[in-house]
Amino acid sequence: MAGFQVFTALLFALALARIDPSTCQVVNGKVSCVDCTQNHDLSDIKVLVKCEGVKKLALASTEDNGFFKVDLPSDKTKPSSAGNCLAKLVGGPVQLYATRQNQVSQIIKSQEPNSYTISTPLSFMKSCPQNTNCKAAKPVGSSKTVDLPLPPEWGLAPSSYYVPFIPIIGIP
Repeated sequence: MAGFQVFTALLFALALARIDPSTCQVVNGKVSCVDCTQNHDLSDIKVLVKCEGVKKLALASTEDNGFFKVDLPSDKTKPSSAGNCLAKLVGGPVQLYATRQNQVSQIIKSQEPNSYTISTPLSFMKSCPQNTNCKAAKPVGSSKTVDLPLPPEWGLAPSSYYVPFIPIIGIP
């Protein structure tokens, strides 16, 4: 009797594992680098998906080959229509340079059910394009801290936590 119940539970679990309860709509796309080498790592580049009339945004991070996959944003009350959605290249682990037309793409329906893709490629450059004025930020001073060796027996935090701190002692 117990074996029958275990077998029934196992069969039920297998049946549920095969059913995809998610009916969400997925956006698949790829970003590319114009001036990168062949095997350049394109991971952690952020792509934002925004749909008209929906307050939520969807943010995707690319894989090392530049592909990204994200659920189409939707509110509980309004299912989103991909006809009014845009994908935008928003940044990465290093400074990226992109033209306006290569930074935004309309989202269109693909051949697969519940799947969408970008209509134009999202591309960027690693270096500032020639004949343009890339506003370079002012260089920031060194952030090195002083780490004085302290005996571990003292049980103090590393000196970099409190050496730069100079207390101002007021004299009444």
